[in-house]
Amino acid sequence: MKLSVLDQSVISKGDSASEALGKTVQLAQITEELGYTRFWVAEHHNTNGMAGSSPEVLISHIASNTKKIRVGSGGVLLPQYSPYKVAENFKLLEALFPNRIDAGIGRSPGGSAATRLALTDGLRKSLNEFPRQVRDLQGFLVNEQPKDHPYHDVKAFPVTGSVPEMWLLGITHRGARVAAENGTAFTYGHFITPVNGKRALDYYYEHFQPSPLMSEPKANVCVFVVCAPTQEKAEELALTQDFWLLAIEKGLDTRIPSVDEVRNRSLTASEKSKIEENRKRMIIGTPEKVKNELLQLSEKYQTDEFMIINNVYNFQDKVKSYILLAEAFL
Repeated sequence: MKLSVLDQSVISKGDSASEALGKTVQLAQITEELGYTRFWVAEHHNTNGMAGSSPEVLISHIASNTKKIRVGSGGVLLPQYSPYKVAENFKLLEALFPNRIDAGIGRSPGGSAATRLALTDGLRKSLNEFPRQVRDLQGFLVNEQPKDHPYHDVKAFPVTGSVPEMWLLGITHRGARVAAENGTAFTYGHFITPVNGKRALDYYYEHFQPSPLMSEPKANVCVFVVCAPTQEKAEELALTQDFWLLAIEKGLDTRIPSVDEVRNRSLTASEKSKIEENRKRMIIGTPEKVKNELLQLSEKYQTDEFMIINNVYNFQDKVKSYILLAEAFL
C-alpha cells in the first residue's frame, strides 16, 4: 500500500497563517521520513481558516525543504486560469525539482460567484470549458498542440528533461471520464463524497486512453483519517474535525476549534445528523481498525494508494496519526 498526504494548511485557533504554513512544511518533512509517496497542498480562497491560497508557491517551498517525496497540488483550480500559465508554473517547478512534481488540477469554481470573478478578473468563464482546458494543459506540458490549434506555435518554457505527473481530481464519474479520455492520472475525493467512488473509478479504469503523459491508468483515493492509540482518543480528536466541517458548511469561521471548545458546545439535532453523515467520509480509530478499513476501500476502489487528509486541532496529534498509519502499512 502506498500512502500519501493531502494537507490544506488549515489554521488551528490560536495559530497564525505563518504558523499553519510552517506546520505544513514540518508535516512534509516528517511524512517523507516515514516513507509517504507524495505530499499535496490545496487551493482555497476567501476563507479565514485555510492559508494555502497559492499551491504553486507552497510547492516550491516544500520541495526546497524536502529531498525525495513527490510534491504537488490537490489541486489547482484550472477553470479560473490559463492552461498555458499553469503549464509554465509546473514546468518551472519540474526544472527546479526534476521527477518530483505532481500537477493536480480540479474543476471546482473556488468559492462564491464573487470570489470566482475576482480570480478571473471579471471574466465569466464557463466550467464547461474544463475538458478543453485539460487538453490544452496537457498539450503545453509536452509542447504538442494539434496543428489546427490556435496556439500551435506557442511553446511553454522552460524545456525540461522530465514532465510533471498530471492528476485530475474528481468526485463523480464525469470527472473520471475527463481523466480517462485524456490519459491523465485520477484522484477520487472520498473525503468530499464517498457515494460515487466505485462508479467513478470503474469507469476510469475501463475507459482509460493512453496519452503522451501516461500509458497506463493510475489512480488514488483521498480520505479523512484520524488514527490514535485507542478508539476513544481517536473519536475525541475527530470531534475537532467534525466541528470544523460544520463551520465550513455554514460559512462560518473555518479555523479548527480546540478539543475544549467542542466539548463545551451543545449540538442541535440537525448538527448531530450532519456530523453522522460527514463521518462516512472518514476513517477514525486505532491503527488496526484504520488499516482494515483502508484495505476494504482498496479492494472496493481497486487502488493501492491513498491520499490521507487529517484536520484535527493539535499538530502533534495529527503527526501521531500519520506515524501510526505508517507503522501499520509501511
